[in-house]
Amino acid sequence: MATQAHSSHEKGIGNGSKKRKILVTSALPYANGSIHIGHLVEYIQTDIWVRFQKMQGHECYYVCADDAHGTPIMLRAQSEGITPEQLISDTSEEHQADFKDFAIQFDNFHSTHSPENRFFAETIYNRLNKAGHISKRTISQAYDPEKKMFLPDRFIKGECPKCGEEDQYGDNCEACGATYSTTELKNAVSVVSGAKPIEKDSEHYFFKLPDFEAMLKEWTGSGHLQDEISNKLQEWFEAGLQEWDISRDAPYFGFEIPNTDNKFFYVWLDAPIGYIASFKNLCDKKGIDFDSFWEADSETELYHFIGKDIVYFHGLFWPAMLHGSGFRTPTAIFSHGFLTVDGKKMSKSRGTFIKARTYLDELNPEYLRYYFSAKLGSGVTDLDLNLEDFRLRVNSDLVGKVVNIASRCAGFVKKKFNSTLSDTVSEPELFEQFAQASDSIAAHYEAREFSKAIREIMALADLANQYIDEKKPWQAIKEEGHEQEVHEVCSMGLNLFRQLMIYLSPVLPVMAEKTCDFLNMEAMQWNDVQTPLTAHEIKKFKPLMMRIEDDKVQAMVDASKEGLAATEAPKKEKKASKKAESQPKVHEPIASESDDSHIKADPISDTISFDDFAKIDLRIAKIIKAEHVEKADKLLQLTLDLGGETRNVFAGIKSAYAPEDLEGKLTVMVANLAPRKMRFGVSEGMVLAAGPGGEDLWILNPEGDQDNGAQPGMKVK
Repeated sequence: MATQAHSSHEKGIGNGSKKRKILVTSALPYANGSIHIGHLVEYIQTDIWVRFQKMQGHECYYVCADDAHGTPIMLRAQSEGITPEQLISDTSEEHQADFKDFAIQFDNFHSTHSPENRFFAETIYNRLNKAGHISKRTISQAYDPEKKMFLPDRFIKGECPKCGEEDQYGDNCEACGATYSTTELKNAVSVVSGAKPIEKDSEHYFFKLPDFEAMLKEWTGSGHLQDEISNKLQEWFEAGLQEWDISRDAPYFGFEIPNTDNKFFYVWLDAPIGYIASFKNLCDKKGIDFDSFWEADSETELYHFIGKDIVYFHGLFWPAMLHGSGFRTPTAIFSHGFLTVDGKKMSKSRGTFIKARTYLDELNPEYLRYYFSAKLGSGVTDLDLNLEDFRLRVNSDLVGKVVNIASRCAGFVKKKFNSTLSDTVSEPELFEQFAQASDSIAAHYEAREFSKAIREIMALADLANQYIDEKKPWQAIKEEGHEQEVHEVCSMGLNLFRQLMIYLSPVLPVMAEKTCDFLNMEAMQWNDVQTPLTAHEIKKFKPLMMRIEDDKVQAMVDASKEGLAATEAPKKEKKASKKAESQPKVHEPIASESDDSHIKADPISDTISFDDFAKIDLRIAKIIKAEHVEKADKLLQLTLDLGGETRNVFAGIKSAYAPEDLEGKLTVMVANLAPRKMRFGVSEGMVLAAGPGGEDLWILNPEGDQDNGAQPGMKVK
């Protein structure tokens, strides 16, 4: 088996690096609904990474497609009185318009309902079948006698056989978490017709996943996946790999399986094949060598960006299918977390289930591109869109820092110096400091550590503003004999602004384009940061970005709300099924659309008195032991020394710290908090943390200085 490197940054970037050939995909949006801001986390992340690669001069292609098959599309088309083909055509037009307006720049956007996808689905199936990796057997399934169709688990509801909870799906109970077969569900009804399902036998086709156990164990443990994803997939090996049902019975909208009668490929078989099909469609249009990217021993790079909910399909089924049919496997699969809004799952009633078009009707898409990038790292930690922080951060960073540099300098250059920059750079050391940041910022982009790149860029923006504040060109211009100084300061400021915009251009491509027009220059390349603009004529400055007004954010939220009086009482949030085929698809909402159970509290009513605050006992504590908590995604277990007394505390800081980073360090804890029983044990206090969350979370002195006289057990005053 050919093994590719996990992360492409190991291959080298920047000056003197070898030109790379890279194919990148995002998960396919389902052609049964609109794009929303939860989906956009992935497409924005991928687009930034691809734009960065292209700025480096690499041959990089970004392809995607609509996932256009399956029962939901067939049923929706029927309900609307149109053909499935018409439905997916209309949806594709909507999706592509949304992506374009968010500056998501695909090299090709196709459909899984295409000749190319039919060809490759049949090719892969036939090769697997010929090699003995396909089996068939008769199974018993739930059948709707009125609609005359077999019912997937999610199209059946009834009472849980374990706890009796009503209105549960046919595969798992959201109340007690039990999993079961549809035949065990009590008082079951078809979601499609309301009829009582009957049992009916049918012959199905299966992909023999266990045939690839050795190959998959090696592949999943060879750096192609993030460590947390690789570890999660080990559960499948421990439970034993099972054959995967890849067929569905008519009526079904999809491709018919070769040499069968009314048997169709399950949508999850041909969906990832859509990556190959979309790229083949691009190759045929552009004359690109398709085989060099997909042959088994290809030395090109292949990356999939996906949500963490579909790693089973991409991390197990997909590489096994590719390997078994003679195609190359991915270089790496990059998974990301889910999106929450204001700390909660997206909700229509709160107005936080925001469609892409609803956002675009009110706000600049680059606001969201910037905010996501400022919070995105290389891990699978969930990302929170805090609407107040969103407004403040964009206004502070982009308008108050970056654009402010250009607006402060451009007017003087135009009015006083004939719109021409000075002949030399007056502060070569400062310019060089900005230029030398290139490798570090590039490494962050390469490693998908966008938040680290943004922090470094904004630190440079602070330096640029500090320089202008110190020089005060608005005062110097009033003093006789200082014209040349003002010319040099403002020219220097615009050169620093240009360097910042080069670094930000993968994130803010539209603003970068406007900057190129203003500075009268060609499209930005990464290495342009090394060479200043001197004796160069610029154009009149026009505002590059306006501040976010609070009423615009509120208008977006209001437009996303559903009338509470007209809706049913909110249902319980849905727990993810443990069964492979019930895992949420790439197109499904990241969060429950009807979760109204946690309306934001009135901040005034949440205040406490000073006397109440004075009761809190804050103590210095030494972390004498830190360890992972089994089956907990966010918790670390800390043993804290308060000076002669130890406490056990569970802290949700795993996204920011590894256990080995903490032992021997000092932190602050709430020492008089009542013990709390958790399913992992008893937590005997709380450590204090600062920061927006995710990787930006601190419980230690940020400077790492522990030698400050603090001792375990000391009170914090």
